[in-house]
Amino acid sequence: MQTSEKQQKAIDLTHHLSDFARARRPSPLKELVRFFDNPDLITIANGTPSPEYFPFAAISGDALVPESFSVTNSPSESSLSWFWKLFGGARKEKTNTISIPKFADRPGELNLQTALQYGAATGLVQLQKFVHDFVERVYQPGYADWTILAHTGNTDGFSRLILTLCNPGEVFITEDWTYPSALASSEPYGIRPVGVPMDHEGLRADDLRMLLSEWDEAARGSKRPHVLYTVPVGQNPTGVTMGATRKKQIYDICVEYDVIIIEDDPYYFLQMGTYAAQFERRSQAIPSDPETWLANLVPSYVKVDYQGRVIRLDTFSKTIAPGSRLGFFTCSPQLAERLERAGETTSQAPCGFGQSLVTKLLTTWQYDGYVRWLQGLAAQYQARRDFLLDALAEEFHFKTSLGTTGAWKGSTVYTAHPKPQRGATMTEKFAMDDRPFFSLVPPTSGMFVWLKMHFDNVNGFKEGDAQTLEVKLWTKIAEAGVLFGPGRYFAAEEGSINPAEGHYRVSFSSATDKDFKKAVGILGKVIREFFQNPQ
Repeated sequence: MQTSEKQQKAIDLTHHLSDFARARRPSPLKELVRFFDNPDLITIANGTPSPEYFPFAAISGDALVPESFSVTNSPSESSLSWFWKLFGGARKEKTNTISIPKFADRPGELNLQTALQYGAATGLVQLQKFVHDFVERVYQPGYADWTILAHTGNTDGFSRLILTLCNPGEVFITEDWTYPSALASSEPYGIRPVGVPMDHEGLRADDLRMLLSEWDEAARGSKRPHVLYTVPVGQNPTGVTMGATRKKQIYDICVEYDVIIIEDDPYYFLQMGTYAAQFERRSQAIPSDPETWLANLVPSYVKVDYQGRVIRLDTFSKTIAPGSRLGFFTCSPQLAERLERAGETTSQAPCGFGQSLVTKLLTTWQYDGYVRWLQGLAAQYQARRDFLLDALAEEFHFKTSLGTTGAWKGSTVYTAHPKPQRGATMTEKFAMDDRPFFSLVPPTSGMFVWLKMHFDNVNGFKEGDAQTLEVKLWTKIAEAGVLFGPGRYFAAEEGSINPAEGHYRVSFSSATDKDFKKAVGILGKVIREFFQNPQ
């Protein structure tokens, strides 16, 4: 890791700012905040309610200890809930009480007087300090003057960014399958995505270079894009994860063509390694030493960023709770200043209740405790992924092959074929149609399994039917009691969809093992019937 003395400062990239961002001025009332550090200041300028009238003397909660979950890939703790119910209620959780007083007993102490008052768009001071230290130790930004500021979750962060960087009529680059809320938030402003094909590591560097080098403004109807939006770890929806070498290749291309990178990384700490079939699997411990575990994670784009052209989005939604509505940007000071101005007149600051509880939790756990918590989460999600894939392997006959095209090029592909049902005669087994139903690649990070349907094997299939069949099958499965995401929601450009394929995003993040088994059974029954008769 370079020290800040050896690193250069971020270059000036403010020419990327939108007209909207350039027009922003500091909120006049927020100009007063710079005087608030004076402890002897008598303030009669703002319309701030007196904290005496805040109806909370303190806020307390029972927080789980960082070691609450094992760091082995044994069955998930939630999968054992039936056991605890059978033998006397819920598993007893080990907790510590955390409490936030209304008024501070000592300087710098977290308190409700500050947390529940109108606050700075950058977030609570104590949270900023923890996050800054965490980013420095974990992500190791590659330039000297990076900074952080709070936002209310990555969807809010992206919405703020796209308006800060793009004008109406412009386009931004993304993977050809991507997060639908990013598409939905940019669409009303006339800011459109252009998709770049993926392989087993995500966005392809060669296709990105081709897109930028051959961009035709007249044919495309807009100038060459200068913003890249990417979900590089546990990519949503495909589940692929990008390594360090590919990130460096893409970063270098973005330097060459002057492109800003928005790194949306909510699943960064849910990196879980390669899936092994149940009969091949051994219980493996994730390295217990925090630094060893962290060193095994793929690096962030900010580590290779020496110019300040990466804006990283982090969220506590996947590591603490989505209802906290809290996350943070890591970026250059020039871009942070514009994002702060945007926050001052929109959300102002993340909710004080969420900020104070998350901050108290993190400062109680401290750095090592939080990392230990993250290790446990990674192991839990690995167990969930493995259980879902094991259940699918029991319901279908999987054949493996090496992927040769698209997002799965170079990956081990699992293709689901019909499996003889219990009670089938030998004649029925031999007569069984072996044409595949769907394929998948086990994700190494994130929360999702991406199914690619082989609708060309549906009885009576005609070219052009796939999109209709995707909706039909999704509707039948939903009516049977199982809901997952239709692939068309995630397409950056509808014209890029293969007419013989359909897709679904299946989450393994929250259902119980019992529900997974039931859902897979329903899925198998409906798919078998549908491929025989789609009407």
